[in-house]
Amino acid sequence: MIKWTNMQNEWWEGTFESNIFHNEDDEPELSIGIENSSLADYAEKCVVSLNTLQEQVINEICEGITECAKQGGIDGNFELPENDNVLDILKYCWFSMVYVGTPESDDLISYVVEGEGEWGEVIGFAIENDKVVYVGVDYLEYINSER
Repeated sequence: MIKWTNMQNEWWEGTFESNIFHNEDDEPELSIGIENSSLADYAEKCVVSLNTLQEQVINEICEGITECAKQGGIDGNFELPENDNVLDILKYCWFSMVYVGTPESDDLISYVVEGEGEWGEVIGFAIENDKVVYVGVDYLEYINSER
């Protein structure tokens, strides 16, 4: 699933097709980064997790992103339209990177997804075992952190 594009250093990068999220070019291809080559198999499990998130989890992510958009950002001209569908927020944001850290245990699938909203704020969300643990601007604190 992951097409590794940089495998020369300790930090590996690759791309994969997302079933849910899109990048700035409105393509379903996102980047993924891992700390070292030993995490390649684990990164594949994280991609499977991201691509098979349940509807309720995706809704929770979208609700969190909507709250971030309501708080505003750099672009003071951005107005969040009234939407009936919680998924509509995805029209106004894009995601570029999935970060995978060293797992705390073999049965824990944990990763962070980074993106940006049209309101001019970098946002992200953290997933652990197919559950949302964070949505907001401080998402990078969730890589290898003790919570």
